[in-house]
Amino acid sequence: MSKKVKEMLIEQYGYAPDLIFEVKRSKKVYAYKPCEFNPNTRTDRGIYFGKIESDGIRLTIEGSFLVGPKATKNVVEVDEEEMKLWLSGEDLKTSTETRGWVILKWGLYYLGCGKAKDGIIKNYVPKERRINPK
Repeated sequence: MSKKVKEMLIEQYGYAPDLIFEVKRSKKVYAYKPCEFNPNTRTDRGIYFGKIESDGIRLTIEGSFLVGPKATKNVVEVDEEEMKLWLSGEDLKTSTETRGWVILKWGLYYLGCGKAKDGIIKNYVPKERRINPK
């Protein structure tokens, strides 16, 4: 399954980090590097990287940080005002022709992943991670 995730990332964003990907039943993707550490208790491995949707991979904020710096396509840069709206949970208007999953970037920061369609980028920032822009 790790190979399939890498193929999807390259097709969607033009880059796949050199990590091992595990896909759970919920289609959530966890990423990690091989490690000598072997804990006695069973734990989930890796970080929550994203989720496989019917039309691609929706990256978490952490996943967008791992893919974004070397991504060659589907990265949308936003200004400071748009960044504040995005992190407060608002959808963004966009003039980009891109459709599908995109990584949002503000300066050196990657803000997560949204779905572009008909001039709107739909927000997927979890409620517990949203900011109050005031």
